[in-house]
Amino acid sequence: MVTENPKPHFGASHSDLYVHLLQAGIKFRDPFIGRLVHGRIIKEGLDLGVFLMNNLINFYARTGSVFDACHLFKEMSVRSTFSWNTILSAFTKGGNMEAAHRVFDEIPERDAVSWTTMIVCYNRMGLFYNAIQLFLRMISSGVFPTQYTFTNVLSSCAAIEALDIGRKVHSFIVKLGLANVPPVANSMLNMYAKSGDSMTAKVIFDRMSLKNISSWNNVISMHVQSGQLDPAVSLFEQMTERDIVSWNSIISGYNQWGFDIEALETFCCMIRSYALKPDNFTLTSILSACANLENLKFGKQIHAYIIRSDIDINETAVNALTSMYAKSGGIKFAQRIVELSGTSNLNIIAFTSLLDGYVKIGDVKPAREIFDSIKGLDVVAWTAMIVGYEQNGLVNDALELFRSMIKEGPKPNSFTLAAILSVISSLASLDLGKQIHATALRSGEVSSVSVGNALINMYSRAGSVKDASQVFKQICSNRDIVSWTSMIIALAQHGLGKEAIELFEKMLKSNIKPDHITFVGVLSACTHVGLVEQGKSYFNLMKNIHHIKPTRSHYACMVDLFGRAGLLGEAYNFIKNMPIEPDHIAWGSLLASCRIHKNVDLAKVAAERLLLIDPNNSGAYAALANTLSACGKWQDAAKVRKSMKDNAVKKEQGFSWVEIQNKVHVFGVEDGLHPQKDAIYNMISKIWEEIKKMGFTPDTDSVLHDLEQEVKEQILRHHSEKLAIAFALLYTPENTTLRIMKNLRVCNDCHSAIKYISKLVSREIIVRDATRFHHFRDGSCSCQDYW
Repeated sequence: MVTENPKPHFGASHSDLYVHLLQAGIKFRDPFIGRLVHGRIIKEGLDLGVFLMNNLINFYARTGSVFDACHLFKEMSVRSTFSWNTILSAFTKGGNMEAAHRVFDEIPERDAVSWTTMIVCYNRMGLFYNAIQLFLRMISSGVFPTQYTFTNVLSSCAAIEALDIGRKVHSFIVKLGLANVPPVANSMLNMYAKSGDSMTAKVIFDRMSLKNISSWNNVISMHVQSGQLDPAVSLFEQMTERDIVSWNSIISGYNQWGFDIEALETFCCMIRSYALKPDNFTLTSILSACANLENLKFGKQIHAYIIRSDIDINETAVNALTSMYAKSGGIKFAQRIVELSGTSNLNIIAFTSLLDGYVKIGDVKPAREIFDSIKGLDVVAWTAMIVGYEQNGLVNDALELFRSMIKEGPKPNSFTLAAILSVISSLASLDLGKQIHATALRSGEVSSVSVGNALINMYSRAGSVKDASQVFKQICSNRDIVSWTSMIIALAQHGLGKEAIELFEKMLKSNIKPDHITFVGVLSACTHVGLVEQGKSYFNLMKNIHHIKPTRSHYACMVDLFGRAGLLGEAYNFIKNMPIEPDHIAWGSLLASCRIHKNVDLAKVAAERLLLIDPNNSGAYAALANTLSACGKWQDAAKVRKSMKDNAVKKEQGFSWVEIQNKVHVFGVEDGLHPQKDAIYNMISKIWEEIKKMGFTPDTDSVLHDLEQEVKEQILRHHSEKLAIAFALLYTPENTTLRIMKNLRVCNDCHSAIKYISKLVSREIIVRDATRFHHFRDGSCSCQDYW
C-alpha cells in the first residue's frame, strides 16, 4: 500500500494515513514499514509538521533505531514537549543516562511525563534515592504526578525502606483522591509492608474497595516475611483466585520458617488441584524443603516431574536440585548434575551442600577438585572447605588451605578464623594459635564473639589458661553462653575447680541462663577437686531449678565425682538408679575409679558391663588387668590379658608429643626411633639420678607386670612423657614453659617424677593427659595430687 501511489481513505489526509501506518509499525515492531513511510514522505515532498515528525521520532525510538530518532529530532525547527519526552524516553530505555540528563535539563517545559520518565528510569536502575529526590523536585516545581509516577516512587521508597518519605507520598495521594486507585493502593500496601509498618499496610488492605490478586499477594508476603504464617495462610485460603505468586509465597514461607513438611503438602495441593505449572521459584523452595528434611524420595519425584513437564530450570533451581541430592544422601546424583551443568554456575549454597555430602561419606577429595575448578569463590566457600577438612580430621590440609587463603584468597572473616582456631585446638599448638590471634587483631575480627570463644578454647587446649582468661576478659561486652561455658570448662580442665565454680556463680548473677553443657563443665570442676557435696547440689540445681533433663554426660560426671572421691558404693548405686541405660562412659568412669582405689570385685562388675556394651573396648581389659595387678593378683591379670589377646582386642598404645619450632615430636614408651635418641636417653638418665638424690622414689607399683625391680625402674624411666620432657629440655631455651601432650592418663610415677623435675630445672611443665591439664611448678602440681 505504501509502495503504490496512496490515495486518502475515509477523508483522511496523507499525513493522517502515514501516522496510522507508523503506529501500526510500532504495534507490530516492524522497522521496515516505518522506513518505507519515511521514504514515501520525502519522495512526495510532504510537509513535515510537528505532529508527523513526532510520530516518526516515536517510531524510530520504539523500534530500536535511536540514532535515526536523534537525527530527526535535531532537524526539527519546532519541538513540542512530546518531542522532548520521546527522545528522553529513548535514552532512558537504552540506559544512556548521560544523554538522558542532558535532554531532561534542556526541556523548555517539563510535564508529568518528563519527570515520570526519569523517575521510572532511576527506579529500574536501582537508583532509588535519586528517584525519590527527583520526585520531590517535581512536586516543588508545581507539576502534578500521575498514577504511574506514584507507583514508581513508592516502589523506590519500599526498596530502601524510606518509610518517612513514603508516608508523605501517601498523604499527597490522599489529597489528590488517588488512594483507592488499585495500582496506587497496591504500591502503598507494598511500601508499608516492605518498610516494616504492617499495621498501616493491613489498614490499607482492609479499606481497599477493589482488591486484585496483587493486593492479596502483597499482604500475604508481608506476613510471611515477618514469620506470621497463620494470618498469611488464613488470607491465602480466603482468596477466590490465586496465581503462582500466591502459592509461591506460602510454599517459600513454610520453607523459610522451618515448616518444610507443610511446604511439601502445599506443593502437592497446588499440583493436584490447580492447573498451575510451578516456576523456578516454586521448584527452588520445594527442593530446599526436601533438602532440609533429607527426603531423597520426594526430591527424586520433584526431579522426575521437572523432566516430564519439560521445565526449563534456571541456575538457582539447578543449585537447589544439587543441594537436595547432596544433603539427602544422593551425592552421586549431585555430582552428576554438577558434571552436566558445569561448576561455573555452582553457587555457594550448593557447593557447601556438596561439601557436606562428601564429608558425610568421608571423602573430601571430589569437593576439593570442585573447589579448585571454581574461580572467584567467596569467603564462605573457603571457610566451608576448611571446615570440611577439619571435620574429616585433615588438619594439615585445613592449615595449608588457610595459608593459601591468606596469600591469594578473600580476606578471612570471623567464621573462617573461628574454624581455623578449632583446627589448631585439635593440634594444641600454642605458637600457631598466637599467629591466628594476631591475624584476628589486625583484621579487627577479634571482637567477634565466635572468634573470642574459639580463642578461649584454643588457649585452653594448648595449655595456657592465663591467655584464655585474658581473652574472656577482653570480650566482656560480647559474651554469650558459649563464652561463659568455654571458660568454666577451661578452668575445670586446668585443675582450677574452685575458680570455675566462682565463675559459674558470677554467670548466674549476670542473668545468663546456663545450658546442659555449662553444667557438664561445672560438674567436671567439682570432680577434679573432689567437691562431692557441691557437685550433688549443682546436679539438683540443674534438674529442679533450671529444669534441664540430665544427659548421659551429666550422669557420667556424677559417677566420676563419687568414684574419684573413693565413694565407690555410692557411685555404683547411682548407676543402678539412673533413669536411663548407663553407657560405656559411666561404666568406664566407675572402672577407672576401681583401679585407683584397688576395688577388684566392683572392677570386675564394671568391666563386665562395659564389655557387654563395647566388646572391643581395650580400656576395659587394661583397667581390669591393671587393677588385679595392683592388688598382686598376677595370675588373674594374666588371664585377662590372654582373654584380650584371644579376642583380638588391641591395647591402645600410649604416646606423648611436644611441639618445638612448629614441628611435632612424638614419643612412645622405650622409644628408639627418634634421631636424637642417644642425647634424649642420656638426658633422662641424668635427670633420673638427680631427682632420686632430691628424694624421689620410683613407684614400681605403676608397672603392672610381675618383673624385677630394676627392670621396672628402667621401664618407668623411659615412659613417653619423660622422654618428651628430656627432649624439650635439650632443645628449648632456659626458663621457657614446656608443654607436653599425652593420649592416656598420666601414671602415678610420672606424676611424681615430673614434680621433682619441675623443681630441678626451675621450669613450669604443663602436661595434658586424656582427662585434664597438670601444671607442674617448683615441685608441686595444680591438681594437688587429686586426679
